[in-house]
Amino acid sequence: MTALEFAVQDVAGALGARRIGADRVELCAALGSTGGLTPSIGTIEAVVGAGIPVHVLIRCRAGGFVYADADELAVMNADARAAVSAGASGLVVGALTPDHRVDVEGLRRVLDGVDGADIELTFHRGIDQVRDRESALDTLIAGGVTRVLTSGGAATCAEGLDELAAMVEHAAGRIQIMAGGGIAVDDIPALCRTGVNAIHLSARRVIADDGGPGGGGKSGHEQLDDELAAAAAAQLLAADRQTTPERPSA
Repeated sequence: MTALEFAVQDVAGALGARRIGADRVELCAALGSTGGLTPSIGTIEAVVGAGIPVHVLIRCRAGGFVYADADELAVMNADARAAVSAGASGLVVGALTPDHRVDVEGLRRVLDGVDGADIELTFHRGIDQVRDRESALDTLIAGGVTRVLTSGGAATCAEGLDELAAMVEHAAGRIQIMAGGGIAVDDIPALCRTGVNAIHLSARRVIADDGGPGGGGKSGHEQLDDELAAAAAAQLLAADRQTTPERPSA
């Protein structure tokens, strides 16, 4: 079966994901405006209590994934250790070298002191900026990473189907490939046919909420859309029933 993961930002999102039968959530903050940042420790602790496996995004700032500043790596290391101590069952991490390869040393520093035997590691969509993704997969496999989150290097997963299938073939069960990036419910059957191990989407809606001149304007805040999330789960279940390739469980 293909696993289902939702990106959520609060307890309500985690509870909604649990109700519709998601396998886990990726917990982050500022998802719509930045692509996701590390949430507060209070949020992590509260969401862990929602009763669904929680994988916490470790990302100290918006922008690219090249961390030449030692202080940035130190902050992410502190966040990673704190998230695991708070009960996270997984971490979502990533770091690239200036020439867009996996930054093995950067990852080591982010994960220093974290017991990898007790958690799952996901390399986030920084993989989509890597030029040679097959080589990157081999590097991550050697480093004990559980899975990668990827659109196949495209703007959306629907545009990256061929590359996703190629990554699945190269992975050959040694690392999980999780499709994520601009996924619509109707995209799910085609994504399942590529053989990916998991589907990741935010399925979010914006709740209008005027913060005034000191609260970020009138954009409101984002939450999981329960109806959209349920539709994605139903589509995935139907797609899984129609596809037969054997894949390692996620």
